[in-house]
Amino acid sequence: MNPYPHLLAPLDLGFTTLKNRVLMGSMHTGLEETKDWNRVAEFYAARARGGVALMVTGGMAPNPEGGVFPGAAGLYTPEDIANHRIVTDRVHDAGGKIAMQILHAGRYAYSPKCVGPSPIKSPISPFPPAELDAAGIEKQISDIVIAATRAREAGYDGVEVMGSEGYFLNQFLVTHTNKRTDDWGGSYENRMRLPVEVVTRVRDAVGPDFILIYRLSMIDLVPNGSTWAEVVQLAKAIEAAGATILNTGIGWHEARIPTIATSVPRRAFAWVTKKLMGEVQIPIITSNRINMPDVAESVLADGCADMVSMARPFLADPDFVSKAAAGKAAEIAPCIACNQACLDHTFSGKLSSCLVNPRACHETELTITPTDHPKRIAVIGAGPAGLSAALTAAQRGHSVTLIDKSTELGGQLNMAKQVPGKEEFWGLVEYYKTAVAKSQIALRLGIAATPAMLSDFDDIIIATGVAPRDPGIPGQDGPNVLSYIDVLRGKAPVGKTVAIIGAGGIGFDVAEFLVTEDSPTENLEVWLEEWGVGDPAQTRGGLRPEGPKPDAAVRQVTLLQRKNEKLGKHLGKTTGWIHRAGLQMKNVAMIGGVNYEKIDADGLHISFGEARENPKLIAADTIVLCSGQVPERRLAEALIVQGRSVHVIGGADVAAELDAKRAIDQGTRLAAIL
Repeated sequence: MNPYPHLLAPLDLGFTTLKNRVLMGSMHTGLEETKDWNRVAEFYAARARGGVALMVTGGMAPNPEGGVFPGAAGLYTPEDIANHRIVTDRVHDAGGKIAMQILHAGRYAYSPKCVGPSPIKSPISPFPPAELDAAGIEKQISDIVIAATRAREAGYDGVEVMGSEGYFLNQFLVTHTNKRTDDWGGSYENRMRLPVEVVTRVRDAVGPDFILIYRLSMIDLVPNGSTWAEVVQLAKAIEAAGATILNTGIGWHEARIPTIATSVPRRAFAWVTKKLMGEVQIPIITSNRINMPDVAESVLADGCADMVSMARPFLADPDFVSKAAAGKAAEIAPCIACNQACLDHTFSGKLSSCLVNPRACHETELTITPTDHPKRIAVIGAGPAGLSAALTAAQRGHSVTLIDKSTELGGQLNMAKQVPGKEEFWGLVEYYKTAVAKSQIALRLGIAATPAMLSDFDDIIIATGVAPRDPGIPGQDGPNVLSYIDVLRGKAPVGKTVAIIGAGGIGFDVAEFLVTEDSPTENLEVWLEEWGVGDPAQTRGGLRPEGPKPDAAVRQVTLLQRKNEKLGKHLGKTTGWIHRAGLQMKNVAMIGGVNYEKIDADGLHISFGEARENPKLIAADTIVLCSGQVPERRLAEALIVQGRSVHVIGGADVAAELDAKRAIDQGTRLAAIL
């Protein structure tokens, strides 16, 4: 029996048929820029072998001025075409189809040579674009068309023309960025002329038997964005111009509304795509925060789209589709939408990967092969580092015993999953439980490991995590003081006024936990209201005129740190602003540059600066210590004293901010070479 009849149904495009309704959406991974084409080819081929019907590459620049950054990949030379042919041949040999995304960044290009409809600087780039004249616009059209023809020559099955997310074509559509008074500005007919002309000329150039996807912004989430009537008008014009499929774009990159972070509800924007169903006759794809087969199936069964785009879930698990088809959805490594190894890397100029799957984009470099010399390996600690090491070692054929003093798997993931907006961590913990249960790992929970019980093992991996750092504040042993562990595990009651000492990632998580009663991530209507998202048929760009309306905070919280800098400065590059904005909407006070003088029954006493001036009382019923962590190495040190060789990973190695990304990567890489 087909477990997902809508998701796994073929889609007939006339000149070709897609074997299911799954698109691997475009992601800029940085792989093409490495110029290691075997590596690029293996990344896409792995996903083709995993069963996805159609993949879209990261954005390829049609010309240097349109690249998202200087040196961005494109198809400029015969050598480029030959290199891309390595990728397409590998994908086709694996039974897949692949389209190349053509992405002109416009004013989002991180370059002084960027161009746009009007010289209006983007808030996310330091460079104002040069306003294109008529000849300049013609050049951009011609270059996009040439890129499409080169893609066909390189063996791609189609192209996706990027017309959303606030990139070049999108910039012409709205008065927010298009102030022109010529034939390319003014009326909406003029403003939509460029994307329609691009699609018309691309279709003419590539012929009828080539997939042409247009990524259309269906809700801009910026001031003066498109109305719904304009979205429909453009969709119909793009269909008439020759598009094969319409894909959904949600929000501009500069929008101050989260669209793909973990705190965004699953399938949060499928309702937007559904509004377009029936307005055009070509297939429509929906996207954003669809990360498991049951979610994708429900989207299609509800008539929200003809096809589903999932991008980062294929970083987390290249075999997503084949596992779903085999009825093994519980074995899919879930995308938790953390952004830590994908988007954060991309916007930091690093190669993308995945927190839950360190092999993503490293398929040729991080190989997991059967061992020729099986060993008895003990892994102490069943948090992210220990789990990744144990599972990888067992996969290679080692005999693995996993020991943890806790009675449950997951380590501090079990605290993270309690934080509102981080509900995806429940699924990650369940995935690990399934993976361990299916492995040959000997599991010993509720046992504190000692050196004596480890004497018979060939290798010992210490993944014992962290312990809270002692901040040394007078009065910290008082009855009104709790650690973050007490709070997130629900071990002690918390008062109505709270001071949180420490404003790193844990401090922000604890603050969110304490001000939120019912997580909006679990209730789409509440989430939309909290962030001020409305129906684009009623409010231009989908921004509610009244703005965000979050639920009232259930506690009065003050978040403090010693460093004299903006609180949350070192949070995730693409998600930190969401955490800061969310707490600001809950009226959380944020104070930096403080000295912690003492704690008493009245609350927390602080001062400022090296001279410890301006003493102040932060009145609080409860003080929560989130003042950092130190590695928990007592077992490792005892073993070293005995002359034993140990491998120390995860928080036991480096305790910085409970970095699950580093821990999982470290555990996997260690086990891959043992």
